[in-house]
Amino acid sequence: MSTEPTKELVTFPNPRIGREYTISIDTDEFTALCPVTGQPDFATINLDYIPDKLCVELKSLKLYFWSYRNEGAFHEDVTNRICDDITDALSPLYIKVTGDFNIRGGVHTVVTVEKDFRNK
Repeated sequence: MSTEPTKELVTFPNPRIGREYTISIDTDEFTALCPVTGQPDFATINLDYIPDKLCVELKSLKLYFWSYRNEGAFHEDVTNRICDDITDALSPLYIKVTGDFNIRGGVHTVVTVEKDFRNK
């Protein structure tokens, strides 16, 4: 597996298909660039999901998060993109992504995206 930032999310088979359980992953090292000023925005990303058939491999997730370091993205957009990309890769039963962005200019932003596919 590469050690370069990438948008590729590697998956592996859920070892407990049929059992609903939650996987929680947090990183406080997420960085993207402000699309207006070009300055870095730092955030803690919290990911909670209930897997169906697939789980995400952690190193690939780290490299995926890393891939945003040189990209301009609004907080609202990047949090939704992360949720969409992980949903596309895993097709989870449930997913929640929270982007808790550091204070910039006295403003603190938290963006939460949640999707529940269990009753559809």
